[in-house]
Amino acid sequence: MIKRKKTVFEYRHYTLPLNFPVLLLTGNKWRISDQKSERLHFHNCLEIGLCHTNSGIIEIHDQQLRYKAGDVTCIPRYIPHTTYSDKDTESLWSYIFVDPKELFGNLFCFTTHKLESPTLDIHNYQFIMSKESYPKIYNLVSSIIEEITEQMFNYQISVKGHLLSLYVEFLRTQYNNQHYPLPPLTKEKLDNISAISTALDYINKNYMQKISIEELANICHLSESHFRRIFHDNTGTTPLDFINRIRIDEACRLLRSTEASIISISEQVGFNSISSFNRCFTKLIGTSPSSWRKQLLPTEEEYSKASIMDLTGWIR
Repeated sequence: MIKRKKTVFEYRHYTLPLNFPVLLLTGNKWRISDQKSERLHFHNCLEIGLCHTNSGIIEIHDQQLRYKAGDVTCIPRYIPHTTYSDKDTESLWSYIFVDPKELFGNLFCFTTHKLESPTLDIHNYQFIMSKESYPKIYNLVSSIIEEITEQMFNYQISVKGHLLSLYVEFLRTQYNNQHYPLPPLTKEKLDNISAISTALDYINKNYMQKISIEELANICHLSESHFRRIFHDNTGTTPLDFINRIRIDEACRLLRSTEASIISISEQVGFNSISSFNRCFTKLIGTSPSSWRKQLLPTEEEYSKASIMDLTGWIR
């Protein structure tokens, strides 16, 4: 019997501005090749994609979904996925990353009614919406991309309004799909993601504090052993390694954007000693914090040419 290859996961963390928690990636550099990644990745934001050209496959855990030009994709945070184009093609995309809770604040009522909840229910989910079947969603996404790109007077207010309308459309689509059950394997995986999502949120907000595995398990209402198992199954790493990845990602941001000392930064992101910080940083980034800081891009022109790893702080 051939042993099934174990899935490898990659976490990508986006640090969004507090006053406008929206990030747009667009332009000719955002092309998806026909090479399938060996990893499934997930991130801490809601990802909204618009495919401009060609077609291909989006893999979401055990599902393979086809996309084509004009399709809008909506991937909730913490959902492992990967995208690749059809053979010998490159599809051009625009991506919007957003934190709905931060953006909409108290506009939503936290009640039991699904349409009033600020959280998309991944069990009744439409990951891909075509331009033909969902013209309103397509037009809203196109308008958001245009507004952020052109940045005309009061564009942020306009974007927030469009995103609110778009999010309501996503909720309506989810509500209309609630009577269509998922395959058993997919449902089990999404149940596990839902179970640990509270811990992932907690880590992202409290990474600078001391966090115990017991504490995370209690938050998720799971035994510690069961929590460790499903956490690793759905993120490809241990809770402790995941916490350290978040800390190192924030350290990279501080090293690039501030003149704070390395010792100060290590303390700010939650490390108890400079030696453990240096050791963890080198393991994940491949070089020491001081060397990494010296290698930072010196000019705005070079920064504009940086890879997505540099632009958004993706972590392998």
